[in-house]
Amino acid sequence: MHIHLIAVGTRMPAWITEGYREYARRLPPECSLRLVEIPPCKRRKTLSTERIREAEGRQLLAAIPEQSLVIALDVSGKPWSTQGLAERLQDWLQGGRDIALLVGGADGLSAACLARADLHWSLSAHTLPHALVRVVIAEQIYRAWSLLSGHPYHRA
Repeated sequence: MHIHLIAVGTRMPAWITEGYREYARRLPPECSLRLVEIPPCKRRKTLSTERIREAEGRQLLAAIPEQSLVIALDVSGKPWSTQGLAERLQDWLQGGRDIALLVGGADGLSAACLARADLHWSLSAHTLPHALVRVVIAEQIYRAWSLLSGHPYHRA
């Protein structure tokens, strides 16, 4: 099983890239985390935020591998505890189906992305910078995997 983190944005600060890579590299091959970067839509005065979301959304949807379980990262989604994420990860590993996590750009996810998603996950009630979400997701997936593996990283 592979987890595809499909995110809008291509030029991240070094600390974001390093943080993401640190947690992604800790995961075993059977639970690999792969980043797919989608270029953000060029902003022009003639483009509304809705049209920007739609354009980025088309790119996000096109990057989803076939047969993947799609999860939209959305503030209106359901929050998952660490234990809850670990239980989901266990199910995903047993199912063998790839996972696609969708992270929108500065304007969020399009209606088409939200409609395509099988699940909606909220990392926080706070609005997080979309770049930081990459690091948080990678760390939380690593934490859930370490919990399942009996690794001492997670201390409940």
